[in-house]
Amino acid sequence: MQQATIAAINVHAESEYPRECCGLVVVLKGREKYIPCRNAAAGTEHFILPAEDYAEAELLGDITAVVHSHPDVPAAPSQADRVACEASGLVWHIVRVDQVDGIPVAGETATLEPVGYVAPLVGRTFSHGVLDCYQLIVDWYKQERNITLRQFPRADDWWNDGKSDLYTDGFPQAGFVAVEDGVQPEVGDVILMQIRSNNGVPNHAGIYIGDGLILHHLYGRLSSRDIYGGYFQEVTRAILHFKG
Repeated sequence: MQQATIAAINVHAESEYPRECCGLVVVLKGREKYIPCRNAAAGTEHFILPAEDYAEAELLGDITAVVHSHPDVPAAPSQADRVACEASGLVWHIVRVDQVDGIPVAGETATLEPVGYVAPLVGRTFSHGVLDCYQLIVDWYKQERNITLRQFPRADDWWNDGKSDLYTDGFPQAGFVAVEDGVQPEVGDVILMQIRSNNGVPNHAGIYIGDGLILHHLYGRLSSRDIYGGYFQEVTRAILHFKG
């Protein structure tokens, strides 16, 4: 990147601290320009770049890179960064911002390029909308059965907004149908669970992988294989079979 672009990124990253900043690098009439975007995410630990901001940047020129900041942590890409970079097909730049004598100061910058990275099914870190329980099911179906499931936009904490029933509504659109009560799950079946949902709806999903085990990704934890019994059976609300 050109020095003027780096300087503009640093100013934006410092101004957004302690939240992550996000933006886009575009080439406009042969010149590189940084376009600051809004971070639509709640909290300070990740970013969501609104689709409308991306569309507006596309009208200005060719988008060449995605930019965001890492407040108080190294600029090294997280698993979620690597997965999202692959999905975007663009170069990513990550800038670290630390508080020095009470003032946010931008520091090191790391650059990430799409190289075909795929997050492991077990042990992946949680990032809602990027590496969460639904994405784990999407990735399992792609790796194990070469089936591409439909993606859905999903706001963090949707299960507590007083109205949403995303999984009940969404899984049928992705090709799943409910099995009858009492039927034992088959490998590949999705198990819908309700875990601390103010909406009173299923908000967690795992996939049955045989031998009494489920593969799932609980909020804030690493993805794991666990015995399907006890608590997980108690909170089960439906078992779904993929019909396509």
